[in-house]
Amino acid sequence: MTVRLAVFDCDGTLVDGQAGVCAAMDAAFASCALPAPDHHVVRRVVGLSLPQAIRLLLPESSEDLREAVDEAYRRAFRAAREAGQLVEPLYAGIAALVADLAADGWTLGVATGKSDRGLSHCLATHGLTAAFATLQTADRHPSKPHPAMLDAAMAAVAAGPADTVMIGDTAYDMEMARAAGVRAIGVDWGYHTPDELRAAGAEVVARDTRHLKELLS
Repeated sequence: MTVRLAVFDCDGTLVDGQAGVCAAMDAAFASCALPAPDHHVVRRVVGLSLPQAIRLLLPESSEDLREAVDEAYRRAFRAAREAGQLVEPLYAGIAALVADLAADGWTLGVATGKSDRGLSHCLATHGLTAAFATLQTADRHPSKPHPAMLDAAMAAVAAGPADTVMIGDTAYDMEMARAAGVRAIGVDWGYHTPDELRAAGAEVVARDTRHLKELLS
């Protein structure tokens, strides 16, 4: 039996996590006596693994300083989560889309720059944990656009590249899809523009969740 696998990015695709990311990055920079980063620039690196994102935010800094910011970010993000202050709302229509795709026979997965703990908390908060058969995070793989997350997702559910689609909001997602040899579908409600997604390899960019469901029908 052919397995049809739809792999979603998380931040910017399933949930709007930018507020929590920006707040934690502000706290991390402040703890290291650095000026607050431009939030527009921070949103641009959402989706990468944390070390890679910080490397892009602080390209001229020492590795020691980047590691200190990394550790401070993790502390700030964890503290916000534990205090119940972390807000990561689902985008409109996502819950229904996930349910509809599962009913249509799709196997679902996630490939994200989040940590295992961060993704687990996010999905549990929205009651979506059971919907996804494979969860791939930055804890166990190189940063996007390396194809390791998609390779592992396909292996976990015995899906082939021809029957797999990556759905995401950034050029990193589209480049990862191309590297893994799977379909690449962008969404225009996240952090990179439709033109950037197409330039990075998206075959099409979904306008909303209804359009995305049509593209997967």
